[in-house]
Amino acid sequence: MAIVAVAAMIGVMFAGSTLLTPLYIIYKQKFGFSDITLTLIYAAYVVGNLGALLVFGRLSDQIGRRRAALPALAVAVLSTLVFLFTDGTAALFWARALSGLGIGVAAGTGNAWLAELVGSDKARATIISTVTNFLGLAFGPLIAGLLAQYAPWPLHLSFVVYLAAVVVVAALIWRTGETVARPVRGFSKISLRPRIGVPRAIRVKFVAPAVAGFGAMALVGFFAALAPSILAQELHETSHAAAGALVFELAIVCAATVVLTHRLSSRAAMLWGLGLMVPSVVLLVTAQMLASMAVMIGATALCGVSAGLGYRGSLQVVNQIAPEDRRAEVVSSYFVCCFIGNALPVIGVGVISAYAGMPLASTIFAGMIVLFALVVLIFGVKYTR
Repeated sequence: MAIVAVAAMIGVMFAGSTLLTPLYIIYKQKFGFSDITLTLIYAAYVVGNLGALLVFGRLSDQIGRRRAALPALAVAVLSTLVFLFTDGTAALFWARALSGLGIGVAAGTGNAWLAELVGSDKARATIISTVTNFLGLAFGPLIAGLLAQYAPWPLHLSFVVYLAAVVVVAALIWRTGETVARPVRGFSKISLRPRIGVPRAIRVKFVAPAVAGFGAMALVGFFAALAPSILAQELHETSHAAAGALVFELAIVCAATVVLTHRLSSRAAMLWGLGLMVPSVVLLVTAQMLASMAVMIGATALCGVSAGLGYRGSLQVVNQIAPEDRRAEVVSSYFVCCFIGNALPVIGVGVISAYAGMPLASTIFAGMIVLFALVVLIFGVKYTR
């Protein structure tokens, strides 16, 4: 039951990160903000992520997993309430930053907690964590898109449903056993000094999974930056349900890939993930140029396979090398790399497209991702044997 509760927390929290994907266009029409403002709203989410991981990344190593998870869920509740009662663009920035803060703390805490609950089988812990992560990413936009398209209160009902899910998870976490043997008592003994913590003994081993995680999430970020434009401008598809369904396809393929390739070694998964990044990016840009829904669906599936392999393989390595007393800190350092990788294409494409157009922006970032994948793949084949 404890494993189920922590996995549910990871899934529900990550569902909150993509819940807004099909709703952005409605907010944009309602409040009348620009594409640059939309990019900055996403940047606020990233600031929340990185702030959580840098300041609170090692908190659960000190005070315990449950005592760190419950405040993260409380922040998710607060973020959802701000979204629920938002009356302007400024509130969206605060809600998104709070969402990033809660998810950042829950990501590091939840993954460390799962690894300890499962025991010595770190591969199983990684699969559970990765699958629930991607299931959350899948069902968040799907449910939000369907409710926005076919149900009343398009900017409210999704958050009511999500709020109920967070409350249920919080009740489960409240009853889940602690795994940190000697949690710190007293606020004065807690260190919140910002840092990225990777022990010197594992730093060399940490580089490969950190870079692979960065690449996998950069691919997801590139997809997130390009997909709405392809749907709206090239395919003239304005359905909120369609936008949610496309993100659902990406995430559900990621989850399926993790399950179906669980026997693949972590090194092989990382290398295959990097190798498949190249055709994934090429196919995604081709879908944009040809304005083809069929190619777009194929590109989404291939992106899902690549990201699923890269993320699962790299996180598994991190879980294997992280020392018990600094597990959450090391996992949080890994997620810093992932969140930065995810954010750069979204923010970069948004800024460049505002001044030079989406085709040029997508071409620039496609070239950068392909070059990155090839360099890291060569490095990985040579130095991760």
